[in-house]
Amino acid sequence: MNVVRWGMIGCGSVAERKSGPAFYKAPGSALVAVMGRRLDAVSDYAARHGIARVYTDAAALINDPEVDAVYIATPPDSHHAYALRVAAAGKHCCVEKPMSLNAGQSREMQAVFAEAGLHLFVSYYRRSLPRFQQVRQWLEEGRIGEVRHLTWTLTKAPSPADLDGADNWRTDPTIAGGGYFADLASHGFDLFQYLLGDIVEVAGFTARQAGLYAAEDAVSASWRFASGAMGMGCWNFVADRREDRVELIGSQGRIMFSVFDEHPVQLEADKSLSLDIDNHQHIQWHHVLGMNAHIRGETKHPAVAGQALKTDWVMDQILKRG
Repeated sequence: MNVVRWGMIGCGSVAERKSGPAFYKAPGSALVAVMGRRLDAVSDYAARHGIARVYTDAAALINDPEVDAVYIATPPDSHHAYALRVAAAGKHCCVEKPMSLNAGQSREMQAVFAEAGLHLFVSYYRRSLPRFQQVRQWLEEGRIGEVRHLTWTLTKAPSPADLDGADNWRTDPTIAGGGYFADLASHGFDLFQYLLGDIVEVAGFTARQAGLYAAEDAVSASWRFASGAMGMGCWNFVADRREDRVELIGSQGRIMFSVFDEHPVQLEADKSLSLDIDNHQHIQWHHVLGMNAHIRGETKHPAVAGQALKTDWVMDQILKRG
């Protein structure tokens, strides 16, 4: 197929700028239908983004004969059920991250799509971003020698909504599979395994230090990559300030970057570099291009279910979830 025709389930904040526009603006891609539970909200989204067909029933969108693939842009507790329905309809699929509530659900999703000969992608779009392609290039060139250790610190202060106890699916473990850690750290663990290989051993601790919501607000963990490199992380969402810093320590230098913030990507080795590499205004742009090329058989896209399962396993070990 020259143009992959996507249908989208969910039209919340992630679909407004990060992902939705990429599906209809990227070459070889079209967003032909959108589904939301509230007719007024989904109709408004479709009108503003020029999407032809509107649904309030997921099954109707999934079975629309004009839809080739379905993007599931809803909270994690719905990914498993929606994805299985997409596979039953014989269509390709992309789910938002995390892939599901736990590795057990994700493993079943991956197996069902593989058996049907269909593609299942996960929105770990950082694998496709130019800034992290630069980090990967430095590593492949051996610019810092053998990687010895990775450290990630991610902190933020509680938001007014956190302090007020407002409803937030991201801090409800029954919907998100965890708290902000599950929502955000999954991006990092997927990226780290893309850059440095599989994590084979991991241990962690969690706490509810401020008790503002049901999910954990503080997490620490350490792990080991198959290569022998080590890693450790600190995630605290009731801290004094925002910080997002990754440091890769090598035998001959270091690389520093942020997972979420657009700070310069820095190399300290025989030659020091600090590069400002901006993200696309629609941050899933490169991810969408990669999925469509994969579906057309032109290339292999790295953000597939089999890779996402590795991150689900890591998260299960740290959060001690089944």
